[in-house]
Amino acid sequence: MAAEPTLNLSVDELLTTTRSVRKRLDFEKPVPREVIMECLDLALQAPTGSNAQGWQWVFVEDPAKKKALADIYRASADGYLNLPAPERGDIRDQQVDAVISSAKYLADNFEQAPVLMVPCLEGRPDGAPAGLTASYWGSLLPAVWSFILALRSRGLGSSWTTLHLFGDGEKQAAELLGIPFDQYTQGGLFPIAYTKGTDFKKAKRLPAEQFSHWDSW
Repeated sequence: MAAEPTLNLSVDELLTTTRSVRKRLDFEKPVPREVIMECLDLALQAPTGSNAQGWQWVFVEDPAKKKALADIYRASADGYLNLPAPERGDIRDQQVDAVISSAKYLADNFEQAPVLMVPCLEGRPDGAPAGLTASYWGSLLPAVWSFILALRSRGLGSSWTTLHLFGDGEKQAAELLGIPFDQYTQGGLFPIAYTKGTDFKKAKRLPAEQFSHWDSW
């Protein structure tokens, strides 16, 4: 498999410029399967509990299925995205309007992405204690993030969404895609597309000191 050209980002540049991409997804440019598989090969190097590798990855290109998934997503997104945003009294309040606007744009156009991805993990953690839940998701989420970083390094973007999992949405998506609902849990719904430009910048974040604790809370 030929390697896809990368952006030659340093590790720090990659980690600080991998954004949730919504309005800058290029819906017109096709995404070759070999590029996705190259990114997946990299993602599968991520750690997984007991080396179980219980993950499965569903990629959706079929227009009708993408539309159906988008409708499932919108069933929850339409209400959620119109809820009043909490006021936090810091820099996050200045970003609310832009975040909501881009999230609504993605919800309206989800099926336009060339590829949608649903990562799954064997088992169902429903009602499990915190330790088991943390262990469970720790066997999938590092690989998903590695996949997104690999996309970024090749000029593609995505956005981590979970709203399609609300209510009966996960079961509906499972039925649509043939995912064995009793055996596998879905970890999200991800649009995959090349980005319009690759000049993403660091996000405005609160200082690390505000979130760090040493020896006690």
